Amino acid sequence: MRHFIKTFILLMFLTCLLLVVGYYAGGLYGFAFMLLFVVIINLFSYWFSDKIILKMYKATEVDHGSRPEIYLMVDELSRKAEIPTPRIFVSPHKSPNAFATGRNPSHGVVCLTQGLIQNLDENELKGVIAHELSHIKHWDILIHMIAATMAGIVSSVAYILRFSLIFAGGRKRGLGTLIGSLALFILAPIVAVLIQLAISRSREYAADIGSARITGNPMYLANALAKISQHSQADLHKARNTAHFFIASPLKKNFLGNLFRTHPPIEERITKLKEMI
Repeated sequence: MRHFIKTFILLMFLTCLLLVVGYYAGGLYGFAFMLLFVVIINLFSYWFSDKIILKMYKATEVDHGSRPEIYLMVDELSRKAEIPTPRIFVSPHKSPNAFATGRNPSHGVVCLTQGLIQNLDENELKGVIAHELSHIKHWDILIHMIAATMAGIVSSVAYILRFSLIFAGGRKRGLGTLIGSLALFILAPIVAVLIQLAISRSREYAADIGSARITGNPMYLANALAKISQHSQADLHKARNTAHFFIASPLKKNFLGNLFRTHPPIEERITKLKEMI
């Protein structure tokens, strides 16, 4: 429950930031425009994001006939999670990873990489699948889309307005107002991204807890995360805009990657899972 409350509060902060930027940019008209724009973009993302990401990672659908062991595992865990069995896809990538997508629990999708299937044992695979089912059950895909869309709009509007203030604002506004406006439009995108990433990390912790409850053993996922962390995610590094979908971040580990990480450190996640025993 704590993670859900935290997510709600962060989304409210992000919404307020978006509306402040919209209002400051265009008054009541800017406020209304931002609301309309958010609704349109989120509706598009809500309906088509699953098709886009599955195509991006060349994932193909599997069923009881083609991969019975995977299908039966997902079906069993879905019943324990009390959600409809999602569609199952396998990506040919060698990096062990997985993600969930889909509009809602009735249209959920779980995608596993071939590397994940080959490197994890049955219990570890159950832990990963249960993690993704927890995302689907709690509408995390939609939450991620909303947060990413809103942060993207704040950044885009702030970028445009920075240049309009620099080239035209100085003639219409005093120096103090100009500096204050520039500060807002420079800091707003940074704050928006940080809030979006905080939401992503909060949902990962919640899904880890959900996996432990579905499987009945938190060590299934803990052992899986330990194995995943030992393998390179090189062939998924292109996934910067979709990194939050995966169970473990596919981005390279460097200073900026750690500062703007989409996932909590795997070591912390493993520690929290062990504390549940």
